[in-house]
Amino acid sequence: MDDRPGYYEFFAGGGMARAGLGDGWRCLFANDFDRKKAESYRANWGGEELHVGDVREISAAQLPGRADLVWASFPCQDLSLAGAGAGLKGERSGTFWPFWDLMKALRKESRAPSLIVLENVCGALTSHGGKDFERICEALAKERYRFGALVIDAALFVPQSRPRLFIVAAREDVAVASALTRKNANAPFHTRALVAAHERLPQTLRANWLWWNVPAPPLRNTTLFDVIEDVPTGVEWRSVEETNALIAMMSDVNLAKIAEAKRAGRKMVGTLYRRTRYHSGEKIQRAEARFDDMAGCLRTPAGGSSRQYVLVVDKGRVRSRLMSARETARLMGLPEDYLLPATYSDAYHLTGDGVVVSVVRHIAASLLEPLLKTCVVWEAA
Repeated sequence: MDDRPGYYEFFAGGGMARAGLGDGWRCLFANDFDRKKAESYRANWGGEELHVGDVREISAAQLPGRADLVWASFPCQDLSLAGAGAGLKGERSGTFWPFWDLMKALRKESRAPSLIVLENVCGALTSHGGKDFERICEALAKERYRFGALVIDAALFVPQSRPRLFIVAAREDVAVASALTRKNANAPFHTRALVAAHERLPQTLRANWLWWNVPAPPLRNTTLFDVIEDVPTGVEWRSVEETNALIAMMSDVNLAKIAEAKRAGRKMVGTLYRRTRYHSGEKIQRAEARFDDMAGCLRTPAGGSSRQYVLVVDKGRVRSRLMSARETARLMGLPEDYLLPATYSDAYHLTGDGVVVSVVRHIAASLLEPLLKTCVVWEAA
């Protein structure tokens, strides 16, 4: 008999939550509507538990057994600061509601999961003046969950700036050990934005709130230099003319970063995004660089401007190229043997739309697994 805790993984993508949870857990069911991502999921995990299709068309009868955990990294586009602001009413982020209908159906069948984790962009805290966050909390409370949230920047684990919101909910009958909560917010995972979102909640919802006590991880020992390849696979170094064209798109502030990197006297590795900015009321393309040993947040590539560049400054020479698919996988904490899609665009889309593996592992080890141990003891008593 397999006594490992079981979970359902919704909006599973390439299975990065599964990678983070690890072999100590067993996947009972996984779902994603994107067939290309599903191919990667099958290549790495097999397809036995995977259902490819719209979450709106899944019924509770298709969910086997009773999950200890449900993980849902639901779409962020309508909640993102870069989106159109539709929030939970949007076509993509609004898929939270059919997902939640499944959770309600499980409750009616006495199969409500002990724990639920909802992952999204930090914009979910402020979308529609905080009303979308309130509606999520209200949905959890109505199904008799206590909940709290963490804002975790993946930069603590990998050299990528990627803050994300994790709402962690425990069913009302799960006994929560006192060591797993605090009376008040605390750094580094309870940010000002999260505290403000909590304060905006009605008192009835704050009564269900838990300030989760999750320790900070050890200092990261992986640098951007460790991630970047001298001889990349699948991408080519740009010509001198193409690199100069990128540099010509820089503001004085970013040109100063290039000059400082040249003065460093050693090989410097940085990253660059092309962004649209306003200047004198007109839209212009800007190239924005960073040399702080950190990559920018990976994004799903809707166009060339969404793809991140690598900059290498060595002996006064500047070289540039697109970041390789394997480099993006490393920035997401994926192992070297993780099988990526064959095409660059598909691989970048997979990694840019995922959850960082090492962040999932930290949440699991520090909070989810201790909660389930308490839950098992409590239910057996």
